[in-house]
Amino acid sequence: MQDNNNPFDCARSARDNDTKVITSMSFITRPLDLEELRNALVFDDLAWHDRANCKGANADLFFPERGASTRAAKAICRECQVRGECLEFALRSGEKFGIWGGLSERERRRVRRERQVASARRAS
Repeated sequence: MQDNNNPFDCARSARDNDTKVITSMSFITRPLDLEELRNALVFDDLAWHDRANCKGANADLFFPERGASTRAAKAICRECQVRGECLEFALRSGEKFGIWGGLSERERRRVRRERQVASARRAS
């Protein structure tokens, strides 16, 4: 049985060879087979999620309403052994909402900008 508060259920289902296929995604312009979906998700091994402190926690803590406190979520992240993997997942996947790796959307945007500037400096 899937945990409705787990944002990784779709990815975990595909990773675990589940045969469920999402069919109501309006942005998909052609049918995707299950193998294509798995390949799209392979860019990041989600096994780290099983060791995350947030596993089983209320997802509302990590996806607060605008202006609501993020303290509780960040406190959970601060003690997490997979904080780095979580943050990298959010940065690489372009996650725009919620607390990931202990950082808010705004904080992750700053990290992305800093990395882009550093990359541009290395390239020049």
